[in-house]
Amino acid sequence: MRRTGFHHVAYACRDAEATRHFYEDLLGMPLVHTEVKVGDDGFFRHLFFDTGDGTCIAFFEVQGVGELDDYSTEVSTGNGLPVWVNHVAFAADEERARQAEERLAADDIVPLMEVDHGWCVSLYYLDPNGIMVEFCRDTGGFGDDPGSASDRLSGTESTDESTFLRPLDPAGLRGFDPLPTRPAPRDA
Repeated sequence: MRRTGFHHVAYACRDAEATRHFYEDLLGMPLVHTEVKVGDDGFFRHLFFDTGDGTCIAFFEVQGVGELDDYSTEVSTGNGLPVWVNHVAFAADEERARQAEERLAADDIVPLMEVDHGWCVSLYYLDPNGIMVEFCRDTGGFGDDPGSASDRLSGTESTDESTFLRPLDPAGLRGFDPLPTRPAPRDA
């Protein structure tokens, strides 16, 4: 029984099977539990995938439980943010990242980008729900520095020294937009 840390993080999905295929077949995260709750006007399906250490990433497929017809599963662009803001990062070593990349490539899914952040190297993809997924390979880590971290909460001095190892590839967007759709201007 886990007493600290994450048990699971949950997101929305529109297609449980497409989500299962991506996380289980392509990323190698087994589907370990599914719950279905049927109500008067609809249902929800709650899927749990083991990320490798007993913690899970979970998804809700919902129908008729109070959601808007046009709800978005895109946690960043669906909320008016660039695609990279809200994302999930999985710890990976070279082998795990390579295996995932090979399985994804076999399904014609290419990386969105690869970035060397100085303290880690990150390989990014979009899942079938428009959620950015990161494979984060530590290269020394950023170390704990609570003093500087707190000081930077009010500062705007640039401290990010990231470099692209592979620049953003539009094919990696999988049909999703990298930026939120802006509403058309209203006539005055």
